[in-house]
Amino acid sequence: MTSRNASFQQWQALLTNRNKRQRSREFLVQGVRPITIAVERGWPVRALLHNADRSPSRWARELLDTVPAEQFALSGELLAELGEKNESAAELVAVLELPPDDLDRIEVRADFLGVLFDRPTSPGNIGSIIRSADAFGAHGMIVTGHAADVYDPKSVRASTGSLFSLPSVRVSAPREVTSWVRAKRAAGVPVAIVGTDEHGEADVFDFDLTGPVLLLVGNETAGLSSTWRELCDHLVRIPMVGSASSLNAANAATAVLYETSRQRSRKNR
Repeated sequence: MTSRNASFQQWQALLTNRNKRQRSREFLVQGVRPITIAVERGWPVRALLHNADRSPSRWARELLDTVPAEQFALSGELLAELGEKNESAAELVAVLELPPDDLDRIEVRADFLGVLFDRPTSPGNIGSIIRSADAFGAHGMIVTGHAADVYDPKSVRASTGSLFSLPSVRVSAPREVTSWVRAKRAAGVPVAIVGTDEHGEADVFDFDLTGPVLLLVGNETAGLSSTWRELCDHLVRIPMVGSASSLNAANAATAVLYETSRQRSRKNR
């Protein structure tokens, strides 16, 4: 393919247009690690776009030979337009199917650890928190309210492949989450909703995070909404020194996730 035909324009729109991603139920992924993890985890691949101007590597050849998806050979110039700015043309770009935004994709067990991000404005922060949540043993991520998109290219890139290992669900209103939590409690898993806030009732390392817990992280500027504050069972704070008044949302989430992982590891020794 050497022209910007209708198919190319559709793929290009997936980079910048959230509504197009939602209507077509697909998004773009690039990079060896993210594509490899997506395929290993069974994410449906609708198309593989590869560089017609060079011979494929062993990795790309194996994907082209084994993944059941449409294949399109694009000129290096066109493939570069679907890739990162100021980067050389990608060898391969995958068009993946969007999964359903269904909270039941998230498994809730006795050791449940979930993260909820309230109205995030930065897709990069979403991806970074997904990466940290995956690293520290979380079972799922929830993004609520009017928020940046989990499947924005910046979020996908920041997750470095963890998006394909950790169920990440978009939910419009708190009541959907609270109904889901109530159902899990009724089924015998006493999930606690624990929010992070600078005025929390306890320092995070003094609070028991070894039970099933849903950690709440607030909007980068405004923090948790008043609705979520009221719905929290507990609020914890991250003690800080120095002149910083707060942490970046992704950094704060990572700190609490690490402490949760530390407590659980110590308990299980």
